[in-house]
Amino acid sequence: MNIIFIAPHFPANQVRFVRALKDVGAHVTGVGDAPEHAIHSGVRECLDDWIEIANVTDAGQLEKAVRLAQRRRWIDRLEAVVEAHMLPAAVVRERTGIPGLDVRQVTLCRDKALMKEFLRKNGVPCARSAGVSTIAEAEAFAQETGFPLIIKPRDGAGAQGAAKLHDMNELRRACESYRLGKGGTAVIEEFNEGQEGIFDTLMCRGGVAFEGVAFYYPGVLPAMRNRWVNPQIIADNRINRPDYDEVRALGRKVNAALGLTDTATHMEWFFGPKGLRFSEIGARPPGVSFWDCYNASNDFDIYHHWAEMAALGRTFPNPSRRYAAGLMALRPNKDGVIAGYSGVEELQAQYGERVFKAHLPPPGTPTQPVEHGFMANAWVMVKHPDYDQLRLIMDDIGRRLKVWAR
Repeated sequence: MNIIFIAPHFPANQVRFVRALKDVGAHVTGVGDAPEHAIHSGVRECLDDWIEIANVTDAGQLEKAVRLAQRRRWIDRLEAVVEAHMLPAAVVRERTGIPGLDVRQVTLCRDKALMKEFLRKNGVPCARSAGVSTIAEAEAFAQETGFPLIIKPRDGAGAQGAAKLHDMNELRRACESYRLGKGGTAVIEEFNEGQEGIFDTLMCRGGVAFEGVAFYYPGVLPAMRNRWVNPQIIADNRINRPDYDEVRALGRKVNAALGLTDTATHMEWFFGPKGLRFSEIGARPPGVSFWDCYNASNDFDIYHHWAEMAALGRTFPNPSRRYAAGLMALRPNKDGVIAGYSGVEELQAQYGERVFKAHLPPPGTPTQPVEHGFMANAWVMVKHPDYDQLRLIMDDIGRRLKVWAR
C-alpha cells in the first residue's frame, strides 16, 4: 500500500500518523513545505520518500507533487488529518483519480452554512442558521430568529473567529469585522444553550470501528475567550450506557448522511432545553491531540487502528473503556513570559499516578494568547476509572496549579 501523507512534519503530533502507517507496512511519501534535511529525524525515518512544495494548502502545488509521486509508483491513498489540508487533498484526489473523501463531502464538512442546510434536509436536528454575505441578510435572520446569536467563519475550526451577539448593535459591528457587503461571508446561527459535547468516530468500510463521547467544561466559546478559565475536555468511559444512545444514534446518522466511510470524524453537539442538537463535524481526527486521551482511556493505540483502516482497509479496535481521560489547559495569569509555577510538587504527590501526560513550559518561555487553544501554554492529561472522580481531580488541579507570568 502506497500512501501520500500531507505535512507529516508539522504540527508535532503528525509523526504519530506516519509512524503508524509505517508500522502496518505502508510505503509512505511525505509532502511538505520544508526541505528534507530540516525535517526531524523521527519523521524522516518513517518516510520512504519526500516531496517539497512551497504551500501544502495550494491544490495546484499539491497536485504537481502527487503526480510526481504517481510517476514513481502507484498511489493508493492521499491522507490529510489537519483541517486546513482537507479541501486541497479532496480536490487533488478527484484530479488524480485517488479514492477517498471527495470535494462535496469535505465541503459539507467545512462550510457550516451548507453543512447544516444539508443535514436539516436529512432529518438531523440543528440550530437555525444561514450563510450571509450582507448586513441586510444578517439583520433579517436576527429579526426572524431573535437573540442571542452566534456568528462565525463558514470554514473555521472550533471557536476560531466566533462571537456571541446579544443585540443589533453587536451584530452590525460583527458584520463590519467580517466585511459583509464588501466581499466577506459568515454563518450566523441560533445560540444553543446547554452542555456542549463531542462524538468522535473511526469509520472503516462504512462501519463504526470506534466511537467516543467527550464533554467540554465550559463550552468552547467561553473557554477560548476568558483567561480565568482552565478549560477541560473529558472523554467518558460510560459510553455504552443507555444515556448515550441518542448521541450515538445522532452521530451515526450524520456520518451516514455525509457518506463518511473510511475516515476519522469529529462531531460536536449540544444538549439543552431544546433537546439534542447537531453543531458541526469535521472528517478528521479531533484537534489538541485528543486521541491521546482515547488511548489512555481504552488501553489501545487509535493511531495504529487509523493506519490499519487507511492502509489495509480493516481494523478491529477493542476499547477497554477502563478509564475516563481528559485534557485541561492551564492558563498563565497574564501575557508575557513564564516566570514559574506553584502547586506542582503537592499535586504531583497527590495525583501523579493519574497524570499520564503534561506540558509545563520552562521559565522564560513566551506565553501564547488564550485564543490559541487548549495546548497553547501549559496543559495536563489525567485519567481515572471513575468519570465523576476524574472531574473532581481535574477541577482541583485547575484551582491549585498556578502558572505565573511576568
